[in-house]
Amino acid sequence: MRSVGVEEELLLVDPHSGKPRAASGTVLAATPDDSTLDKELHREQLEIATRPRLLMEDLAAEVTRWRGEAARQARRAGTELVALATSPLPVVPSLNVDERYQRLAEEFGRTAQEQLACGCHIHVSVESDDEGVAVLDRIRPWLPTLLALSANSPFWQGRDTRYSSYRSRVWGRWPSSGPVELFGCAENYHRRVREMLATATLLDEGMIYFDARLSRHYPTVEIRVADVCLRSDDTVLIAALARGLVETAARAWRAGEPPDPAGIGLLRLASWRAGRSGLSGRLVHPLTWTPAPAEAVVHALLDHVGEALEDYGDLGLAKERLDTLMGRGNGAHVQRERLRRTGSLRAVVEECVRLTTL
Repeated sequence: MRSVGVEEELLLVDPHSGKPRAASGTVLAATPDDSTLDKELHREQLEIATRPRLLMEDLAAEVTRWRGEAARQARRAGTELVALATSPLPVVPSLNVDERYQRLAEEFGRTAQEQLACGCHIHVSVESDDEGVAVLDRIRPWLPTLLALSANSPFWQGRDTRYSSYRSRVWGRWPSSGPVELFGCAENYHRRVREMLATATLLDEGMIYFDARLSRHYPTVEIRVADVCLRSDDTVLIAALARGLVETAARAWRAGEPPDPAGIGLLRLASWRAGRSGLSGRLVHPLTWTPAPAEAVVHALLDHVGEALEDYGDLGLAKERLDTLMGRGNGAHVQRERLRRTGSLRAVVEECVRLTTL
């Protein structure tokens, strides 16, 4: 059985104004040594990480535990923790004091300065780099659907962007971000990474910001396309679907089934549409590359990974949580509905703080 782990980036906000607050240093200074809390690019962010887990029930317990722990530490420092992929309220982010982060700021300027955006990274174990690259080749068409499900960033600098995931557009400013071509084997993957580093455009291998990549530190495929989810239940759903995608792709590779040859242009269009529409409109269907209702595309994803989910005992969980998510909407929908009812972005943040640790 493949293990799965989660990394989530979250915002720290002022409890009264709802605006992001540069307090990660204060929060982390009081955090126990055994905590998985860590800093991120900006001082208004924290990162939490779970251990690799085999059972989704155990992963759910860890996500809930670390969100709760991070929220408690944040409150001790006079702030609140919130799972938002971008801040609804205006903010001028402040970079953490770190040599690498300062180099990022110097080299990439405004792109780095404005990169106050929170994602969710799913690590799924693989047996080898060759299996991992075979998986990367075969999951490419389905990654925009994960983005649509997780979309949780409709606002930017106090305005509605008309996107469900504006984080995905902000993240796309990095030179190495987004979908990738087919690699075919691990040798080709590693050669391409070396070629990218040889351009001296990227600081290091940590800046290989593909939508999905081989992890540098673990024997995993790291799927990086999702917004941080507003609710922990949705995080676990994305993790279950991601593991289902990895297992389905590995089985197809072992059976000799070729990957979809779709080029980067189509994949970028599908990703843009997912970030724009989320679950509120049409998506690009990964089997036909034509427009289709979001619900149809989501059900196609469930059908695609259904056998793997059933074998892992996750099919019931995935169906139940997908039904719930499709019924109430993703984080972007929740935020817009809260604004519609209250007329206040501060109230949006307040409600999202509450939902973060449910």
